[in-house]
Amino acid sequence: MHENPALDAYETGDMDLEERQALRRVAGLSTELQDISEVEYRQLRLERVVLVGVWTSGTVEDAENSLLELKLLAETAGSEVLDGLIQRRQKPDPATYIGSGKALELRDVVESTAADTVICDGELTPGQLRQLEETVKVKVIDRTALILDIFAQHAKSREGKAQVELAQLQYLLPRLRGWGGNLSRQVGGRAAGGVGIGGRGPGETKIELDRRRIRERMAKLRRQIRGMSTSRDTMRYQRQRREVPAVAIAGYTNAGKSSLLNRVTGAGVLVEDALFATLDPTVRRARTPEGRLFTIADTVGFVRHLPHQLVEAFRSTLEEVADADLILHVVDGSHPDPEGQLAAVREVFADIEGASAIPEIVVINKADLADQDVIDRILRRERDSIVVSARTGKGIPELMALIEQELPRLDHEVSLLVPYDRGDLISRAHKEGEVLSVEHVGDGTILHARVLPSLSQELERVGKPVERVS
Repeated sequence: MHENPALDAYETGDMDLEERQALRRVAGLSTELQDISEVEYRQLRLERVVLVGVWTSGTVEDAENSLLELKLLAETAGSEVLDGLIQRRQKPDPATYIGSGKALELRDVVESTAADTVICDGELTPGQLRQLEETVKVKVIDRTALILDIFAQHAKSREGKAQVELAQLQYLLPRLRGWGGNLSRQVGGRAAGGVGIGGRGPGETKIELDRRRIRERMAKLRRQIRGMSTSRDTMRYQRQRREVPAVAIAGYTNAGKSSLLNRVTGAGVLVEDALFATLDPTVRRARTPEGRLFTIADTVGFVRHLPHQLVEAFRSTLEEVADADLILHVVDGSHPDPEGQLAAVREVFADIEGASAIPEIVVINKADLADQDVIDRILRRERDSIVVSARTGKGIPELMALIEQELPRLDHEVSLLVPYDRGDLISRAHKEGEVLSVEHVGDGTILHARVLPSLSQELERVGKPVERVS
């Protein structure tokens, strides 16, 4: 920990945190329309909510953990959770998700608690969404819409905002609603019920126009994201060209990834006890205990059933994981189901081409809060794992030593006389390699170091082997 309190405050992202907390939803100020069936573009103004989940497999503890996570998501979005219900079914009801009888019971719960929103722990079809809303008479959203709303609140960069908007539009398109049958179009003649001349409407309905506009907007966003990812690709190419090893921090949301990045590099990334607190990837430089330079990137957090729209929209961001030489897979040791977190993250890895083949270190974080039996259980299951606390600093030196051990080996050892006018190569050897010894003589600098192949080639072009020096 730094001795300067001001620097410590910066390293927790206090400035960003203060800015985010300066704008919060105020409960009880909703102006939601009474007849939600007439709402065409429904923004998520979550306030007083009831949670409902369908338990199809696993233990009751698994079902309760899933609903607890939904509660944390709802609170992160700015809502007050009033009640939570779980129904045991073989599979969700295709009409109302929980069945018509349970939907009526849910309506009674909503009325008794004066809730204005129901959140379902799963992704609902457009038909399920509509019919459940018609039964409970309040707004109904699913887990996917909730996560998209949180992403929309937390996105800061231009690229992040574009990625979230694209994911929202992909989700909205099949669920778009019109304003009722009175806007139906394109009728006429006796075959159309005798409406006759003058009764024909325009060729496209309002909802068809909206769908076309959404598709055009999605195409534009995809072009923008491709353009914005060019700068990221350029920076990544520069790092690869100079063969600076890359480490990616990945893991479940709220596992402590940003805290770990701040502890290792002093990056000053925002840290908040909330799900999906940071979305924009941050890349910083760091050094191993032996002084070797590498980059370390903080990536977006994952969650169970991460919406496929987000995986697709954030693909350019997730490429930081695919292009890494080493993945630090951070897991919250104090969580009720850390093994479930590990499995959920690896599911997302499977969707990222090449990510599953990258060496992985499981970093069990929050050791100061975790139960020792849980830590021991994970250590037995995961071959390459280490226990740390990003808050207290416990285990960080051991983690840095393990990173050094796992990074690509410096397999070219050189012993050369480098002219003084090529001091830039000596500097690169210090930054990118492992310098064993340096001696300054009349003609230049005698360098003995282990370096990567590209730097070795440049040194051999300008230097002289030490045994030839008279």
